[in-house]
Amino acid sequence: MDLLNTLVDKGLRRELPTRDEALAVLATSDDELLDVVAAAGKVRRQWFGRRVKLNYLVNLKSGLCPEDCSYCSQRLGSKAEILKYTWLKPDQASEAAAAGLAGGAKRVCLVASGRGPTDRDVDRVSDTIKAIKDQNEGVEVCACLGLLSDGQAERLRAAGADAYNHNLNTSEGTYGDITTTHTYADRVDTVQKAHAAGLSACSGLIAGMGESDEDLVDVVYALRALDPDSIPVNFLIPFEGTPLAKEWNLTPQRCLRILAMVRFVCPDVEVRIAGGREVHLRTMQPLALHLANSIFLGDYLTSEGQAGRADLDMIADAGFEVEGTGEVTLPEHRAPGGCGSQGACGSSAGSSAGSSAGSSASEAIPEARTDLVAVRRRGAGTDLAPNA
Repeated sequence: MDLLNTLVDKGLRRELPTRDEALAVLATSDDELLDVVAAAGKVRRQWFGRRVKLNYLVNLKSGLCPEDCSYCSQRLGSKAEILKYTWLKPDQASEAAAAGLAGGAKRVCLVASGRGPTDRDVDRVSDTIKAIKDQNEGVEVCACLGLLSDGQAERLRAAGADAYNHNLNTSEGTYGDITTTHTYADRVDTVQKAHAAGLSACSGLIAGMGESDEDLVDVVYALRALDPDSIPVNFLIPFEGTPLAKEWNLTPQRCLRILAMVRFVCPDVEVRIAGGREVHLRTMQPLALHLANSIFLGDYLTSEGQAGRADLDMIADAGFEVEGTGEVTLPEHRAPGGCGSQGACGSSAGSSAGSSAGSSASEAIPEARTDLVAVRRRGAGTDLAPNA
């Protein structure tokens, strides 16, 4: 396909595809799917080889969030029967992190529900970061605490945090349909605060919330403009008890096309397959490793993932290798002081092309696989061993 040859050439040059090209990836047929995966795989291998970075989530504070994000099992008014607990102590969080690190993870992601941290919360998390780093030399720590106030990103950086995660989740045009207690601009502001403080910015999206192809392209182009170092791609887990419980819109093929589009638009960025991969990619997960270079190991915040051992076996069986602690994830040009730190990597040629009015080829409505949504009952906040 001429389209795929063009996209590979642009990806190898770090050149931005046109919107029409990005939309065309989402509109490809199932007959073309392996060609799409192979093309995006060339771009992935150019910048990341066959390495897969493992990340491990520790939910520091679960549930009872005052925000009304429709996709979230921890939201205000959620009836999802998830674990609810207040802040883990630093030693508890460090113990939880150790399980993931022993399983091969090189980054620990510390997450807490809520609109954003108080200054006291930043102190708590700072103590937790120190506890983890004192016990684990070379570990990366990413904090995800919601909207940041002035000065908080700098304090987290001084405490030893390497990165900060705050996802855009969906397009600016549809954000108000998903969340009303804060704005899309609030989220952009927090990512920019993290950047300005010298933290590695991590920001991604959630697919499967009823958005259009245009919405997906909009949010990925917005992420490219923000220039995060890593982009988590979440696939909606439709928790019973949340407003989006009936939104079963994804097939494995659709998920692969989305990941391929993200890779073409953001060729040299860490693309992470995040929540929902087991639910929606299912047996197609190994193919997704040809598109993304990063995954979460084991469980998520409020849901269970596949066994950590199965993740490691999947990586090995697919011909990939776990990225070591001593290896640098990002290409050299994205290192601090490289062009990535100014958001100037690659050409912006073609970015002015108009949006296509088309959408992806029609797909049958997928079966609601509620049997695959398992609420987390182990690990942090419980007396049971974690899955890692």
